[in-house]
Amino acid sequence: MTTWRIAGILLALLSLPGCEAPVPPGEGVAATLHQADTQGFARALAVRPLAFPADHGPHPDFRDEWWYVTGNLEGPGSRRFGFQITFFRHGLRHGRRPGASRWAGQDAWMAHFALTDVAGRRYTAFQRLSREAIGLAGAQAEPFRVWLDDWRIEAPADAPTVWRLTAAQGDVALALELTPRKPPVLQGDRGLSQKSAEPGNASYYYSMTRLQARGQVRLAGTTWPVDGLAWLDREWSTSMLAPDQAGWDWFSLQLDDGRDLMYFRMRRRNGGDDPLSSGALFAAEGAGRHLAHEDVTLAVLDHWRSPGGYDYPAAWRLTVKPTGQTWEIRPVLADQEFRHDAHYWEGAVDVLDATTRRRLGRGYVELTGYAPGAVERSGEP
Repeated sequence: MTTWRIAGILLALLSLPGCEAPVPPGEGVAATLHQADTQGFARALAVRPLAFPADHGPHPDFRDEWWYVTGNLEGPGSRRFGFQITFFRHGLRHGRRPGASRWAGQDAWMAHFALTDVAGRRYTAFQRLSREAIGLAGAQAEPFRVWLDDWRIEAPADAPTVWRLTAAQGDVALALELTPRKPPVLQGDRGLSQKSAEPGNASYYYSMTRLQARGQVRLAGTTWPVDGLAWLDREWSTSMLAPDQAGWDWFSLQLDDGRDLMYFRMRRRNGGDDPLSSGALFAAEGAGRHLAHEDVTLAVLDHWRSPGGYDYPAAWRLTVKPTGQTWEIRPVLADQEFRHDAHYWEGAVDVLDATTRRRLGRGYVELTGYAPGAVERSGEP
């Protein structure tokens, strides 16, 4: 599940010739995800069948969607990297305007790319913005492809289940081949993930929780062969959040025993948990077990203050009550804060046995809504 990453889209769109933004920039995250006026876009109201590869592609009837990949990679000499790449589509209007110019795209696109170099204690992140017009950005289902300029994830027509991820900027580059070890899994109620109590404040949501990742990382003129595991999240929706919701803490954990866990804690503005916080625990063979809010205990063990003065949780104790297991989750690097139009923390973590401190797995954590001033200044979530 990705974050409120539409940060800066509307503000940027207003400066792009040929783009019409029917929604003025408002109050940061609230301007899109809290918006009551759906402007003709569909809402996620009921369970619907998900089908592949069709649902890997775009869903223009919904205002927002994202393709989100994170992962942990190993290089020579135990060199370790974490990475994130996200492609975000935001609909400016529902349906094409008759006679519209090829330059007047109906969707805005944003992409985020970040690399964590654990040994070098370096986190680097980039952002790109574009419109879909004349092929600058877009997505298609068959053969699968999503792109913004030369950042892309795509599948060759003769090998549709093998995805190739490429992104490069400055002295940082990533080129990976992603092969699924497990089939897609449906989050929430058969793919319908409710985020707040109001009907329609939900997304259609599936994950590919275990992708074998092999390729290369280039950093500061040096290229390393790497392999590891990646995680894909896909969501599409038109509205998600209630006015009393401040943000979410999202966990994707890949355990060495083959199990995978997703859990999101929806935070209320008063500091409490929303009862619609939920997740799932997936067995090594792929079967999933839904986790309701009351099935999980999440305790913050430490905090970290960013250079901008925002306080983020920095370590957690997570207990899955149905299995009786407790894990400690710790970042591999304190500063993995994305600082562009939006500020949020997104980083690689280790999963430890809470008693023995033995490493049990790896994962990624995403923390949104802790830097509200930065988000609101951006003009979009």
